[in-house]
Amino acid sequence: MPAPTLDDHLNAFVSTSSADCLAVADVVRKLAGAAVEVREAINLGALGNAFAGIAATNAGGDVQKDLDVLADEIFLNAMAGAPVALFASEELENPVVLDREAPIAIAIDPLDGSSNIETNVSVGSIFSLLPVVRPLEGSGMETFLQPGSSQLAAGFFVYGPQLALVLTLRAGTHIFVYSPRQNTFVEAYRDVQVAHKASEFAINASNYRHWDAPVRLYIDECLSGSAGAHARDYNMRWIASLVADTYRILIRGGVFLYPGDSRKGYGRGRLRLLYEANPIAMLVEQAGGLATDCVTRTLEIQPTALHQRVPLVFGSASEVTRIEHYHAEADQIGGRSPLFGHRGLFRS
Repeated sequence: MPAPTLDDHLNAFVSTSSADCLAVADVVRKLAGAAVEVREAINLGALGNAFAGIAATNAGGDVQKDLDVLADEIFLNAMAGAPVALFASEELENPVVLDREAPIAIAIDPLDGSSNIETNVSVGSIFSLLPVVRPLEGSGMETFLQPGSSQLAAGFFVYGPQLALVLTLRAGTHIFVYSPRQNTFVEAYRDVQVAHKASEFAINASNYRHWDAPVRLYIDECLSGSAGAHARDYNMRWIASLVADTYRILIRGGVFLYPGDSRKGYGRGRLRLLYEANPIAMLVEQAGGLATDCVTRTLEIQPTALHQRVPLVFGSASEVTRIEHYHAEADQIGGRSPLFGHRGLFRS
């Protein structure tokens, strides 16, 4: 029996769910078509006109490459005629109003990880679908200031060895791989489950000196391996591509940490809540994992701005919970000591 396609999955979703599901399915199909077009542009590499040029600085203050702008234009154009009222993007300062009567709003990072594009590392597109808040007035900003728990669907595309779509429609997390032969996405992993415990962690260790004590303690104990409080050996993985790190964790477990730290501009984290942290958090939770800002469940954070940044920790539930405990008991940690490398505060 052939594997189900993305269309099969969406058709089943529409047949068993609420009225807005038809609109959600339509938007996901449009996004999938746009992702194939984005991948074609990426595959040109240095031979493409938009590959490495720098266009400007985006709304969040990050360097904006020509390829970021091209990807944004592709996804925005794909929403023409789709049941989308509002389109918000990392590359745009304010939301774009498309069809005020439509039921869906989309928040998207059109090309996550583009700072590494020249090195041939996997990059991606991350999206969040939200219900429109009525009455829709002005720019529709109120719609985007809903907590992540309000998302109707979330997902990301990975432009890597395969073009893959990781998708949740609030009923499990599923992975689809694009088949050029069939010209469609085909289900590769159904109802993915993140392993409860981890043997891999992902963090930019070069920032060790800037981290708060609870994060340093957790990493110290990981590095202590089987002799430490975690009582097992770990490998460190850091791709510096959020979608690539997330994909790995969904497939084989692990934990990802991008905490706030003492550097200027990093105290409140660096990842965007609406179109990075929230969709990743929903995908991970639907796969049995957890996602927090080190203390608070990510999907419960109340957004205050379109391009708001947050710390993000996600992955295997036991590891995320341990990190939460370290932050909750931060006043007991005191000064960092070699003692913590062997004993720690919390054993499991």
